[in-house]
Amino acid sequence: MTEKVFETPLGTIHYWVNDLIKERTTLVLLPGLTADHTLFDLQVDTLECQFNLLAWDAPGHAASRPFALSFTLKDKAVWLHQILEQEGIERPVLVGQSMGGYVSQEFLQEFPGEAKGFVSIDSAPLQRKYYTAIELWLLKRTEHMYRAYPWKALVRQGAKGCAETERGREMMRNMMLTYNDDPRYYCRLVGHGYRMLAEAVELRLPYAIDCPALLICGEQDQAGSAKSYNLRWAKGSGHRLERIAHAGHNSNTDQPEKVNNLIAEFACSL
Repeated sequence: MTEKVFETPLGTIHYWVNDLIKERTTLVLLPGLTADHTLFDLQVDTLECQFNLLAWDAPGHAASRPFALSFTLKDKAVWLHQILEQEGIERPVLVGQSMGGYVSQEFLQEFPGEAKGFVSIDSAPLQRKYYTAIELWLLKRTEHMYRAYPWKALVRQGAKGCAETERGREMMRNMMLTYNDDPRYYCRLVGHGYRMLAEAVELRLPYAIDCPALLICGEQDQAGSAKSYNLRWAKGSGHRLERIAHAGHNSNTDQPEKVNNLIAEFACSL
C-alpha cells in the first residue's frame, strides 16, 4: 500500500492505496472513530490480491493530524469523494466499520448512484427513526464522560470493549496509543465524532441506500446498542445481516477470515 495525501482547508488527509487495476472492483476501507487504517490490516493482507484497496486515516485521526475539529459528516463524505476522483476510482464498494459506516451512508446520501455496494461492519443506520431523544442527547456529551477516565484506564477499557480476542484488543490498543502524546485531544476527537453523528441524524435526511448492502455485526458487540440497531436495521430495510460469533465491535479484527470471506463474496456478486 502506497501512502498519499489530500489537502483540505482544515488539514491534510493521509490515505493508502495498492496498485489500482482498472478491471478490478475497489474496496474503500473506512475505519471507526479513533481507529486508523491499520484497523483493516487483516483485510488488506488477504484481499489486496483480488481487489483494488483504498484506506484512510480519517480527518483528525492518526497520520491525518493536525486537523481542525470543525468538520461535519457531510464534509468527510465530500472529501472522500474528491479523493476517489483524485485516484480515478469509480463505482467503489464502501466498507465502513462503526463511524466509517456512517461516512458511507453520508456518501450515499450526497452522491447517489456512485457506489457499487456498501458493507457495514458494526455500524448502525443514520435515519432519525432509529434513535431516541435521550440517545442523541448523550451522544453530544460523550467528551465529558471520556475525560472522567484516567488515560491508562481508558486505553485498557477501550481495547477490551472493542474486541473479544487478544489480537483484536492489541490492535485497538496500538491505535489508541497513537494519541498517547495528547489524551485530552483523544477525548475531544471522540466528543466531536459523536456530536457530528448526532447532528447528522437530527437533519432527518433520507440516507437512502441505493445499492446492495451487507450488514455485519459481532455477536458480542458491546458498543452502545449496536446489536439492537443492526437487528432493527435489517428488519426495516431488508438488507442481509450476518452476525459474527466470538466477535466484538471490531469484528473484522476478531474474526478476520469470516469477515474477509463475506466481503469478498459480496463484492464479487455485484
